[in-house]
Amino acid sequence: MAGILRSTLLDKAKRPAVTADLTTLVDAEVAGKGGVSGTVIKAGYAAVKKVRPGFVNHAVGALLPRFVDALEPLWVEYRTSGGGDFGKFLAAQPDRSADTLLSVTDARARATGREALKKGYEKLRPNAKKHVIEALPRLGQVIEKHAAQ
Repeated sequence: MAGILRSTLLDKAKRPAVTADLTTLVDAEVAGKGGVSGTVIKAGYAAVKKVRPGFVNHAVGALLPRFVDALEPLWVEYRTSGGGDFGKFLAAQPDRSADTLLSVTDARARATGREALKKGYEKLRPNAKKHVIEALPRLGQVIEKHAAQ
């Protein structure tokens, strides 16, 4: 089972649909944010999309291989345990799942040569885990949808 996510989600025929569905997931998660912090997130997200149309889709596509590799051990564990609902599996271990995903963006932020991006990420990072945890059920559903095809 090792490598199943890589071989399915990164397949040339599937990858555009996976990237599109994950971009839609990000859009939905941002749209669902409430309160003052939600307003700030929505405003920032709208500004990014206005200034750089297609940026979110590009970023999701560029990071997808790293996310897939990071999630592979969780996927194998999930499948070995009998499967069911990958979103529920991820949400049942929120810290581990979120930390796994955030390790990818943390590494990317450290590696960037752009100080403005680094500083922006550092400002957002303290609250990122909460937002990632909230997205785990939907993320698992998207992955399972494409991995099962």
